[in-house]
Amino acid sequence: MMRILVLISGSGSNLQVILDHCASGKIAGQVVGVISNKADAYGLIRAKEAGVATSILAQQQFASREEYDTALQALMADYQPDLVVLAGFMRILSGDLVRHFAGKMINIHPSLLPKYQGLHTHQRAIDAGDSEHGASVHFVTEELDGGPVILQARVPIFEGDTADEVAARVQAQEHSIYPLVVRWFCEGRLQMVDGAVQLDGTLLGPAGYACE
Repeated sequence: MMRILVLISGSGSNLQVILDHCASGKIAGQVVGVISNKADAYGLIRAKEAGVATSILAQQQFASREEYDTALQALMADYQPDLVVLAGFMRILSGDLVRHFAGKMINIHPSLLPKYQGLHTHQRAIDAGDSEHGASVHFVTEELDGGPVILQARVPIFEGDTADEVAARVQAQEHSIYPLVVRWFCEGRLQMVDGAVQLDGTLLGPAGYACE
């Protein structure tokens, strides 16, 4: 059974969905640990209620980003993960750490990548007059929100929508596509090969599985 490590900074709603899918057997894996850089992250409570080990590693404990990432990498390695899931982990990871877990680390980003890398994606999509928005699950590489896309989900943007309304629509889709990608990985169907995504032995296009 695959060992899954989840990194969070906040409420952990995607963490909860993954925990539920593991508990029901939909994912052939086990969440063996949850690491947060915020001591008050509600996701830590979710993990403890599920009987999952937790760790807190706050930036304030370290003099530099480099020292923090060195400690984080060591802590992550202690859990011996087969897969690292970033679920709202609000830190930019160092190149050394990302390379160490290359092909074993995934992230979900609230936009249709490559659009709107970084923050405030919902408002940016509204301001640009986009008629649709969405979420992307991708492998993590050294480029911020720039790793190869595995799967995307699209939602409409309606006239008069607020960023919060769009965010809620996107989050509902996140809760569908993120556990699906985790399941694919745990079943051995998903790989990153030469900087591209391979699913069931087939290389996927730039938009991932939802390329149509």
